[in-house]
Amino acid sequence: MCAKSNKEHLIIANAKLFLQNEEKEKSAMELITANKELAYQNQEKENRAAELIIANKELAYQNQEKENRAAELIIANKELLFQNQEKEKRASELIIANKELAFQNQEKEDRAAELIIANKELLFQNEEKEKRARELLNANIELKRAEEYHKEYIIGIEKMIFMISHKVRQPIANILGLSEILDLSKDSHAEIEQTLDYIKMSASSLNVLTKELNTNIIELRHKAKKILI
Repeated sequence: MCAKSNKEHLIIANAKLFLQNEEKEKSAMELITANKELAYQNQEKENRAAELIIANKELAYQNQEKENRAAELIIANKELLFQNQEKEKRASELIIANKELAFQNQEKEDRAAELIIANKELLFQNEEKEKRARELLNANIELKRAEEYHKEYIIGIEKMIFMISHKVRQPIANILGLSEILDLSKDSHAEIEQTLDYIKMSASSLNVLTKELNTNIIELRHKAKKILI
C-alpha cells in the first residue's frame, strides 16, 4: 500500500515537472520573440537616426542654397532695375519706330490692294490655262485611245492574215487535192470512202479555223469599243 502511494506521488510529480518544462519552453520562446522584436525596434531606431542625420544635412544644404538664392536675387533686382531703365529708353525709341511702321503699313496696304487686283487677273489667266490644259489632256487621251485601237487593230489583222495564210489554206488545199484525186481515181470503194473521210476531216478543221477567225474578229471589235469608250 505504501509502495503504491509512492508511485502515484512520483507520477504526479513527473506530470507537474512536465508541465513546468512546457511552461519554461513557452517562456523561452516568448523571450526569444521579444528579443527579436527588441532587436528589430533597435534597428529601426538606428535607421531613423541615420535618416535624421541625412535629413539634417539636406536641411543645412537647402538653407545654404536659400542664402545663395537670396544673394542672387539681390543681384537680379539690381539687374532688373537697370533693365527697366533700358526698357523706358527702348519705349521712347519704339514710339518713334511705331510711327515709322504705321507709315510703312499704309504703304503695304496700298501695295496689297494692287496685289489683290493683280492676283485676280492672274487667277483668271490660270483658270484659262487650266481649261486649255484639260482640253489638251482630253485630246491626248483620245489620241492615245486611237493609237491603242490602231495597234490592236493591226495586231488583230496580222493574226487573221497569219491564220488565213498558214492555217486556213492548208485544209482548203487538202480538200482541193483530195477532190482531184476523187475525179481521177479508179480506186476501190473502200479507198474512196477513206479519201472522203480525209475530206471531212479537212472540212471539219476548216470549220474550226473559221470559227476561230470569227472569234478573233469579235474580240477585235470588242477591244476597239473598250478603247474608244
